[in-house]
Amino acid sequence: MFCHPHPLVLFDTFPNGLVSLHDPMKKVELLCDGCVRPIASVPFYKCFKHDCDFVLHKWCTRLPSQIQDHPHHAKHTLVFMPKIPPNSLSLFGCDICWLRCNGFAYGCMQCEYYVDIHCGFIPDVITHEAHPNHLLSRFKASSVDHKCCKACGWGMEGIGFHCHICDFYLHSNCALLLPRTIRHKYDKHPLTLRYYPAENYIGEYFCEICDDEFDPTRWFYHCSTCAYSMHTACAPLKHQCERSTSFVSPVIYYYLNVKFGRRIELRCHPYLVTFVQGIKDDGQCIQCDRDLQYNMIFKCFQCKFALHYGCGLECVQETPDTSI
Repeated sequence: MFCHPHPLVLFDTFPNGLVSLHDPMKKVELLCDGCVRPIASVPFYKCFKHDCDFVLHKWCTRLPSQIQDHPHHAKHTLVFMPKIPPNSLSLFGCDICWLRCNGFAYGCMQCEYYVDIHCGFIPDVITHEAHPNHLLSRFKASSVDHKCCKACGWGMEGIGFHCHICDFYLHSNCALLLPRTIRHKYDKHPLTLRYYPAENYIGEYFCEICDDEFDPTRWFYHCSTCAYSMHTACAPLKHQCERSTSFVSPVIYYYLNVKFGRRIELRCHPYLVTFVQGIKDDGQCIQCDRDLQYNMIFKCFQCKFALHYGCGLECVQETPDTSI
């Protein structure tokens, strides 16, 4: 396969006991290395090596090799890049949604411009249940326009969608990255995305994950049967609430496009460390002494060694890649 050094096996029927599909209710996580989204059905590809967790949706193997006339970078062709230089961790910041990503990308190395594969194919127009009567058109917003997103309440900037007739605006993140329904291990029923208060009156709403009160006029997930509500950033599709949440964005989970779990070598530590998101119990970084909670970190599960991603980059062993 063009994006992986080992043979890939196609699973086109329900997998055997060696592979489990993504199932948040059973705490099973199976994330595609291309789009960093759950693999919940067949067909999909998995690496032949038993100690390599590389997996791909079948459609992620059929991505085009380049994108011409991208609406946000039309001056140069964007080329498909399974890995972003300069290091083997391949982590980059998308120039459209501003989320960190270690999945596949399209990029222009001349301009050092990179977008994740979701932002590589933003449609011209969309429909959305939050504004069902009119089409929403893509546009490039500026902070000087003084328009606010109906989902999160923040000012519009970058690529977004709007309705000319109703003065209705959505960030591209809020419009495209939040699924209509999710399942979460904290509730036995599906939770639906709510655009308005869940009941006929506006009462107090508290997030079941972080226990903070929130504004019900902003989008959130809710179960009417159990009267459970969650911030959308606390109930991501990847269901990582056991690890922690991130409030860098009020609506989108900041690490939605990051696949954690890879084990790597650091020159500054004798054991393999794991790329994870920090929790409160991880304490402070051994190098800069700042809190590790909510941040991307390198953590050793054999001892209490842990440091921020940025602090550990200079120690990463650039050995031949055997896991992605």
